[in-house]
Amino acid sequence: MNMLKIPVSFPLNRLSLAIALVPFTHPVFAQDTQLSPIVVEAQAQEAPLVGASTVDTETIQFLRPATSDTASLLRDVPGLNLNSAGGVSSLPSIHGLADDRLRIKVDGMDLIASCPNHMNPPLSYIDPSNVGTLQVFAGITPVSLGGDSIGGTIIANTLSPEFAATGQELTKGELGAFYRSNNDAYGGNAAATYATDAFSINYNGSWSQADNYTAGDDFKTSKATGRAGHTLPLDEVGSTAYETQNHTLGIALKSGDNQFDAKLGYQKMDEQLYPNQRMDMLDNEQKRINLGWLRDFEWGGLEVRAYYEDVDHTMDFGDDKRIWYGNFSGGAMAENGLPCSPIGPDCAYGMPMYSESDTTGVTVKADIDLSASDVLRVGSEYQRYRLDDYWKASGANMWPGTFQNINDGERDRLAVFTEWESQIDKQWLTLLGVRYERVEMDADDVQGYGTAAGMQFVDAALFNASDRDKTDDNWDFTALARYNHDANLDVEFGVARKVRSPNLYERYTWSTWPMAAGMNNFVGDGNGYVGDIDLEPEKAYTASATFDWHSGDRNWEFKATPYYTRVDDYIDAVAVDSPAFPFKVNEFNVLRYKNQSARLFGIDLSGQMPLAKNNWGEWGLKGLISYTDGENRDTDDELYNIMPLNGRFTLTHKLGGWDNGIEWVLVDAKDDGSDVRNEIETSGYGLINLRASHSWKTVRVDFGVENLFDKYYELPTGGAYLGQGTTMSMRMGPDWGTAVPGMGRSIYAGVNVTF
Repeated sequence: MNMLKIPVSFPLNRLSLAIALVPFTHPVFAQDTQLSPIVVEAQAQEAPLVGASTVDTETIQFLRPATSDTASLLRDVPGLNLNSAGGVSSLPSIHGLADDRLRIKVDGMDLIASCPNHMNPPLSYIDPSNVGTLQVFAGITPVSLGGDSIGGTIIANTLSPEFAATGQELTKGELGAFYRSNNDAYGGNAAATYATDAFSINYNGSWSQADNYTAGDDFKTSKATGRAGHTLPLDEVGSTAYETQNHTLGIALKSGDNQFDAKLGYQKMDEQLYPNQRMDMLDNEQKRINLGWLRDFEWGGLEVRAYYEDVDHTMDFGDDKRIWYGNFSGGAMAENGLPCSPIGPDCAYGMPMYSESDTTGVTVKADIDLSASDVLRVGSEYQRYRLDDYWKASGANMWPGTFQNINDGERDRLAVFTEWESQIDKQWLTLLGVRYERVEMDADDVQGYGTAAGMQFVDAALFNASDRDKTDDNWDFTALARYNHDANLDVEFGVARKVRSPNLYERYTWSTWPMAAGMNNFVGDGNGYVGDIDLEPEKAYTASATFDWHSGDRNWEFKATPYYTRVDDYIDAVAVDSPAFPFKVNEFNVLRYKNQSARLFGIDLSGQMPLAKNNWGEWGLKGLISYTDGENRDTDDELYNIMPLNGRFTLTHKLGGWDNGIEWVLVDAKDDGSDVRNEIETSGYGLINLRASHSWKTVRVDFGVENLFDKYYELPTGGAYLGQGTTMSMRMGPDWGTAVPGMGRSIYAGVNVTF
């Protein structure tokens, strides 16, 4: 079982970073020797069947100086795109299904985003410098790795614990730093390990910060932020700054056939601002403990894991958004608060929002060797999740009392599964699995800010009078096969039924008041969302195949993966359309979650090939193309946040310690989006990125340029721009129709030293 290995971090200033990047003169740097690669061990219960993609160590090392967003390390995986959010918290999307529709495991833990805007997704708790392995199962996932998801599984791990040779001791360390020009981002990472042949301890961590980034051109008409004396240039993308740190302490013991591990994790994110949300994250503190036991037996292997996570999450308005609200004579007020202090019925200072959660999980899994060619996997999982989401009084209509968005929310899962893998002969490998999950959910009574009659009072009364205790019995089935036709062609294909129960925000958010509904939104479209207690679980039926042509040594390869998914009880949205706030085209609206029917289909193409090998080095070409089409079968409307046709092509070059690449990114226009969400159309674009690295025996230096020609473009799945201004007001704040732009030209450099 792979263990987390997260390089520790420490704050660096620009001077120390500049010193770190001075040309190296020490003899150790003069050796033209390739840096030793990171050893990646196989994951427990790995099933390399249909849809499985592994991000190799070389790709992780190559990309991590250019980003602080771990999810972006997945961008070379066919069929996977990113829905933009905060600077370190983009949401992976597999074949048009994202967020809670994916199962994301971090070191064997199932983590949950505890935020009405999902600002703290699982991958945001790992810095790119800390990632050891990333594996993606797109669409069809073995039941041993799936559950409570319909779009696929992402498995993120840091490196396994290292032990010394018998009778020896091992000490090692790592230091790294980076700088990126566009948003003045900088940070560092460090790691230290001590081990004997039976004991291993390591401390790892990272720290990074960034200011707002700028687009390739002006994209708005106003510099105003709603705060006196604070404006933003017309090309600056407001609310894109962040500062975060992660720390992990890991201990592992070996005794005979047993291995025990314990890992303590801590994140402190001081801020992460959001350009497509009405609120910003102003603090996120996560504490976690992860305990594991692995043992080999004559009949196979056993893995037992238990974990606990505690999250304290705070949201309000960052510097680029207005913080004082209320009804004031004479119109606008001063930002120093003098006209409306103290707060009360006519004056509000911000909107403090808090999410507190704890998650407890236990997993027991066994691999049983039935024969030399048959493996039976069985297991059971339990997860207990508790959430309180509440908004303290701040004045005006948000006063007095506390608004309870979700009060003592409960979501408990109990699962059992069995899976049979059989190597029938040299040509055929099959895998059959079944999984049962029982999901129990509940929430206590709620209240609005005040007790006077009105929309909050009516909505709360209806919610409190309802039966909120819900139980779902979910069944997953998976059938996969691999056929080795000859030395140059493998075919993988399968079918699956996957089920996902609604999350707490989809079932238990209750207020149709536009201001409150607008705070519940984890898709970044600017609309407000209201839950539905009676939502049914989503049931996805997927068929997929992968045709893999390749040379005998895989020097060249080409893969094509067509797929089709039908989702019954797909959780989409319909307009609330109240007399007080009617639905309008090309405006922000209040929507309610509703079960409907959907279908998605598409194809992924990927491949690589050598081009030449000469005195100038080894040249190669790799690329991928992805296309997804998603439709609501009940309304014939397009599904929201479907990435248009897109491709990524890279010319690679290697010579000695050099590893370089020129990348060409192409994205088609989005001209047909979701009507019910008033999805914003975006134009097509092409970008050029340059990357280079050089490795010595103990040192690696990376540098490059993102968006070389400073191209202006809009993010097709970036949502609506809400990065500045009066964002609390749904129709009196930022105007509808501006998409979040992508980053303009950015030059980056990074250095990593091992010792």
